[in-house]
Amino acid sequence: MDFRTLTYFVTVAEELNITQAAKRLSMSQPPLSNQIRDLEKDLDTQLFIRGSRRLELTPTGELLLRRAQQILSLCEKTREEIHSYGKELSGNLMIGTVEGRAPFLIARWIAGFQEEYPLVHYTLRSGGTDDILGQLFAHEIDLAVIATPYDNEHVEGFCVGTEPWVALLPKSHPLASDPGSEIPLSALCHEPLILPERVSRIEAITRWFESIGAEPQILCRLSNYQDAVALVEQSVGICIFPQTTYTPNPLVVTKLITDPPKAVKYALVTPKGQIPSTVTNTFIEYVKDVLEDELLHPEHADSNHTNFSLPEDVTLL
Repeated sequence: MDFRTLTYFVTVAEELNITQAAKRLSMSQPPLSNQIRDLEKDLDTQLFIRGSRRLELTPTGELLLRRAQQILSLCEKTREEIHSYGKELSGNLMIGTVEGRAPFLIARWIAGFQEEYPLVHYTLRSGGTDDILGQLFAHEIDLAVIATPYDNEHVEGFCVGTEPWVALLPKSHPLASDPGSEIPLSALCHEPLILPERVSRIEAITRWFESIGAEPQILCRLSNYQDAVALVEQSVGICIFPQTTYTPNPLVVTKLITDPPKAVKYALVTPKGQIPSTVTNTFIEYVKDVLEDELLHPEHADSNHTNFSLPEDVTLL
């Protein structure tokens, strides 16, 4: 089993079709089939279930795919580091992010990091927390900013920000015209609600309502902030969502949920036990320095972000 064989295997596992895999690898089909059979003999296990049209990975094949992706990713990163050793830091940093405040945090970090390391390039991918974690485990991204909680057994990270949960209301809704910028959770009890689709988040919001003797009336579940805004502005329902950097919308009114208030933390995470590339590690250390500087000098923090101050009695959701 060598790097070339692992590359062949990963390509076949991704395509689940020998013919398509051979095309990707610019080789003929028979030698590729022989390589896979030799690999199975070497490992003394069946990696694929052969169907008439399509292959299927066996459990041991799925295990090897995960390990092979890790090995090949580390090999490529090692090659990049050796190539750039002694030179100015360069490479491509792949970052995953959930919606809300996270993309704006990442944008600020990249802006500062770019000044110090202009040869580094970036690829950003967004999605729900579970989707982003899946990309992280598949080595499709190097690091990610997600909302807590997360799997501490397979992921490690540190907090990079906290923001409150808010209600997005149609401007035409009676609650939107109530005075003040806050709304008690009890006011949302009988309203059709639009909530984040993550199972753990739905469960947490349900417990939030249970704490005041109520149950949320869930109309829609989603993962995209823009979808939430679109539904709210059409008066479909009221959305409960972590506060995001303010985007002006004359049809939507945002109010801080109180009695009791809740907040969400964002964390920068990497796979536990994985050795990060030089670019990834340097970026992580840069973010830590930025956070430490903002702690010592609050005036350096992003003052344009916070629409609502976190209440003193706020707890995490």
